[in-house]
Amino acid sequence: MDTTELLKKVRKLEIKTRGLSRHLFTGGYHSAFKGRGMSFSEVRQYQFGDDVRAIDWNVTARTGEPHIKIFEEERELTVMLLVDISGSSFFGTSGQSKQEMLAEICAILAFSANSNNDKVGLMLFSDQVELFIRPKKGRQHTLRMIRELLHLEPSERTTNMGGALELAHNLLKKKSICFLMSDFMSTGYESPLRVLARKHDCVGVHCWDPRERDLPDVGLLPVRDAESGLVDWVDTHDPALRRQYRKRFEDNLAKTESTFRRAGADFLSLQTTDAYINALLQFFERRAHVR
Repeated sequence: MDTTELLKKVRKLEIKTRGLSRHLFTGGYHSAFKGRGMSFSEVRQYQFGDDVRAIDWNVTARTGEPHIKIFEEERELTVMLLVDISGSSFFGTSGQSKQEMLAEICAILAFSANSNNDKVGLMLFSDQVELFIRPKKGRQHTLRMIRELLHLEPSERTTNMGGALELAHNLLKKKSICFLMSDFMSTGYESPLRVLARKHDCVGVHCWDPRERDLPDVGLLPVRDAESGLVDWVDTHDPALRRQYRKRFEDNLAKTESTFRRAGADFLSLQTTDAYINALLQFFERRAHVR
């Protein structure tokens, strides 16, 4: 994709998602993820006019110079978007790929965060972390993240979700809202998810294509694994095979949702043909009611 085409796609996505964010999600987002009171931010040297009640006496005694504790309102949140860009995310049979749908959802969440003066960061991962953008504020920062979402091609096609979650846990020092977006065709991430969810507010966003649940009855069909590249032939005319195929999808979905629930995290499953706008709005409303 050349620069001109990329900029057009970024602008088109901005126009579409910024309007949705402004009209539908700003209030719901804030209600669902609003902070609670004040949280410790940092220690810095005392400056003339600072409140002496904020002096950190331990640091002052250790350094020999007066230092104060800085607190900030938790209403100013940090949102981290962790997006799976492994080979299977580029699959799509309904007009858009899973990756394109996740890019739109990321843009909506980012503009919603900006409307609430929150910081937003981005991690793109496959078998390794392909890109990490630290949380910041502002439109230009959000547009940079959108450009990377639309443009970056993974160096690996397989998935290591556990490694990405471990790195996010190490890098995110302040409590954050972590949206983990994937088709969850990965294993071995249960323990890192539990660790991350102990400190951060985690939400799993499962994106899937209709053909990943239901095989069409079209006879012999070549099927290629998007991550390994292996091709196999399957007889889609066999009803037992189609039932087995659907059951495997449903079992994996149930297992994934259970994994998030046990970790104390939220979970939302979206089909690429779904009206995800309504699904996200309902999700925000449910969260707002239980908080």
